[in-house]
Amino acid sequence: MALLLPLLALSLLFAVATPIRDITYACSSEVKDFQHLNSSGLHLALHHPQSPCSPAPLPTDLPFSAVLTHDDARIGSLAARLAKTPSARPTSLDENRAATPAADSLASVPLNPGTSVGVGNYVTRLGLGTPATSYVMVVDTGSSLTWLQCSPCLVSCHRQAGPLFNPKASSSYASVSCSTTQCSDLSSATLNPAACSSSNVCIYQASYGDSSFSVGYLSKDTVSFGSNSMPNFYYGCGQDNEGLFGRSAGLIGLARNKMSLLYQLAPSLGYSFSYCLPTSSTSGYLSIGSYNPGQYSYTPMVSSSLDDSLYFIQLTGITVAGKSLSVSSSAYSSLPTIIDSGTVITRLPTSVYSALSKALASAMKGTPRASAFSILDTCFQGQASRLRVPAVNMAFAGGAVLKLAARNLFVDVDSATTCLAFAPARSAAIIGNTQQQTFSVVYDVKNSKIGFAAGGCS
Repeated sequence: MALLLPLLALSLLFAVATPIRDITYACSSEVKDFQHLNSSGLHLALHHPQSPCSPAPLPTDLPFSAVLTHDDARIGSLAARLAKTPSARPTSLDENRAATPAADSLASVPLNPGTSVGVGNYVTRLGLGTPATSYVMVVDTGSSLTWLQCSPCLVSCHRQAGPLFNPKASSSYASVSCSTTQCSDLSSATLNPAACSSSNVCIYQASYGDSSFSVGYLSKDTVSFGSNSMPNFYYGCGQDNEGLFGRSAGLIGLARNKMSLLYQLAPSLGYSFSYCLPTSSTSGYLSIGSYNPGQYSYTPMVSSSLDDSLYFIQLTGITVAGKSLSVSSSAYSSLPTIIDSGTVITRLPTSVYSALSKALASAMKGTPRASAFSILDTCFQGQASRLRVPAVNMAFAGGAVLKLAARNLFVDVDSATTCLAFAPARSAAIIGNTQQQTFSVVYDVKNSKIGFAAGGCS
């Protein structure tokens, strides 16, 4: 088969299309309210993976053990990524469905793992092309390249909500040649080398630690936000997409890399973004552009030679019922700390986790204990919303503090058991999305700081 003709690009128009799945009238209204571009930046609705308002919700009967399995895969992928360990699984894009030299050489390239994008990721809707079309996309601060599934899907496409993106339907679509700067930039954006088709079209390879991957053509198109549009947005038009992406069309990358959505929009909107990760019963948002700096307490972004695209910060202390944990201050810095939108369970240095578990068990001594659940070993009988829990604060360098409510401390693993939403770390500590839920979190990349503010979701 000859190289795919004009492949339409990723739709960052999250607002102008009809809902892709059945959504209530109230949910549809909330989506419209958030999807707009104005002088204060781009504002998009953000959905919890299990929200009934999500345009691509997870199955309602998905056991929490599956969430933990996917979450552990994401942690493993981050560990491999920081260690710069290649994946054992190569991928290829055989555009001619025949054994050509180009295909053979591409198939022999090992892929480095990115961050696993499993069931813990939040989704929004976005659109692209002329005319614009809307798609359900995973939002990931641990990834750089934005991509979505494209027809004719030469090799494999996972099931998604709504139709595949059709490049032939966009009058503004263009493929990107192998000689461009953007093709060269793929190696830093995906941690894998770019390849070149026999038709001189740049091929990207985005891989994830749970063996999920997307391979396809680097493309550009007009991205639209309501009545506003921006031309020449670079993204991946996926032709071989396999793995744990739910029913999303693809992924939006928000990492610190020139190929990410953030950096491509930054010349117009600024180098900052903020979000509020909602619970399954609240409404959240993703905003790119200006924000109100006065409402946040800040912690500096920390530079790390391990990976310059991830967001590192420094955890300095945890208190339970006003008392500091019984560990040295150096225990908190024994591992690098990443803040991540797609990890569900926060990972702490082992000594810090053990001290937190012990302090909480002591403070909740009258609450009946329950058996460990998978990787979660501090569990209680009942539901998080009905427990009397002590005040727990997480402090960061610079004075930023997260004051955790019960919903940020515990996760209900079944109808009768709730567990502490923390676990021991591997090669890095990670501030996960359970602890971030309902806080407004701003990533001010220009000023190298991250801010937290309570009460961000509605």
